[in-house]
Amino acid sequence: MTWANKVLRLTVTIVERTDPGFVILPRRWVVERTFAWISKHRRCVRDYETLPTHHEAMIQLATIMTMSRRLTRK
Repeated sequence: MTWANKVLRLTVTIVERTDPGFVILPRRWVVERTFAWISKHRRCVRDYETLPTHHEAMIQLATIMTMSRRLTRK
């Protein structure tokens, strides 16, 4: 949390579960949508990579491909 605050200037808040059942959490859809976009790429669905840096590179490639497709749409 201190790294995120210093480097990225983000405030991390941990949301604790209260009652059992379905409760909509604020801004949770942003994370779920991003995971859905990344999981559209076959290599990011399974854990094929042995090194974390390789997996990080595949995620960056997936997001670059998604962003370039969205930017070139008419």
